[in-house]
Amino acid sequence: MTSSVSDLIARDRRVVWHPFTQSALPDELLPIAGARGAILVLEDGREIIDGISSWWCTLHGHAHPKLVQAVARQADLLDHVLFAGCTHAPAVDLAEQVLSAVPAGFSKIFYSDNGSTAIEVALKMAVQFWSNHKQRRAGILALEGSYHGDTFGAMAVGARGLFSAPFEEMLFCVERLSTDGTAADLARCEELCAGGTIAAFIFEPSVQGAAGMRMYPPEVIDRYQAICRKYGVLTIADEVMTGFGRTGPLFVSSVLVTPPDIMCLSKGLTGGVMPLAITACTSEVFEAFRSPDFAKTFFHGHTFTANPIACAVARASLELTTSDACSAQREFIEQAHVRCAARLREFPGIKDVRVRGTILAFDVCVNDTPGYASSIRETAKRFFIERGILLRPLGEVVYCMPPYCVSADQLERIHAAMVEFAELQCATLLAAH
Repeated sequence: MTSSVSDLIARDRRVVWHPFTQSALPDELLPIAGARGAILVLEDGREIIDGISSWWCTLHGHAHPKLVQAVARQADLLDHVLFAGCTHAPAVDLAEQVLSAVPAGFSKIFYSDNGSTAIEVALKMAVQFWSNHKQRRAGILALEGSYHGDTFGAMAVGARGLFSAPFEEMLFCVERLSTDGTAADLARCEELCAGGTIAAFIFEPSVQGAAGMRMYPPEVIDRYQAICRKYGVLTIADEVMTGFGRTGPLFVSSVLVTPPDIMCLSKGLTGGVMPLAITACTSEVFEAFRSPDFAKTFFHGHTFTANPIACAVARASLELTTSDACSAQREFIEQAHVRCAARLREFPGIKDVRVRGTILAFDVCVNDTPGYASSIRETAKRFFIERGILLRPLGEVVYCMPPYCVSADQLERIHAAMVEFAELQCATLLAAH
């Protein structure tokens, strides 16, 4: 490590507090100097493959020329303006573009800053929808094992555990449904909805990301949504991670029998270049707020709502995402994942190998604490970094979700390292017995 890199890390440790990081435990910081495509360049010149798209958002790779140009052009025209009482072409253009890409039925776009705020907006919309209709409905249905963000409302509808434990008494109550969708689950859903107190049902369709890339069939949501429709309960799809082709279709909601009433988007929205989020809703939801009664206004906003630069780069990213070339690249990644998954299934120390779209994940058999705190998390992270690959395991769950621009050679390096790791875990497991 050079003196300049060492100095940077020392300065960082004096003044910076990193997310999801226990500073009292050893944790190697990667000093990033630059990035291009699927490659992160460290201060000392080493190159690391970004195998998780920098927390699932860098869809098309780093410094994509089309996205860089969109930022530069817009910054030269209009950097920012408040969005209460003002408008601008990038926001209107993006709203039109998104509404043409999401399932039919959505009519309005509400902008915010990130996935958690998109969820907060959706929850507040759903509860106030009923309040504006003079009905006392504030109950929320959510799936077991869900994760929707780290702000208070998002924490409340997410699974309770390590992340939310200190705030338990401050979180509102939520009723949970399983991702199995059994007859008993459906009966319980009907009982809860029939009670007339449930405002909305929120779900991550198809894949629960932070829960450990837990995958389940979209048909489960269809069955729950049918019951919600019967009793007028609003439905909210959290597509913050699953949107923009991550699981195969452009949006999972587009393959549901009935689209949701509200949909949340972020992460890949700008291709990982700028913070931006969207909460899309149907005209029925919007009309509950449009009234001469000022008290029915949706009193929610953010300083950087609909930032013009973010909207401009999001338009460029969506154009890339909906291109035939991007669709073909996602198919290539999925097929390569399928081949790697077949190899991984050969090892007894590995279980539940799964693929959905551009996501490949597996669980490691562990003897220590299961879940996010598993020691496998740091062991695996170091293993892959040593091989020039950035993966960030979710406890004992190892996964990759590369940028769509990843090359065949880069993807093979990721897969080869995953197989090598599986072999090592298998050997460790056999030695222990």
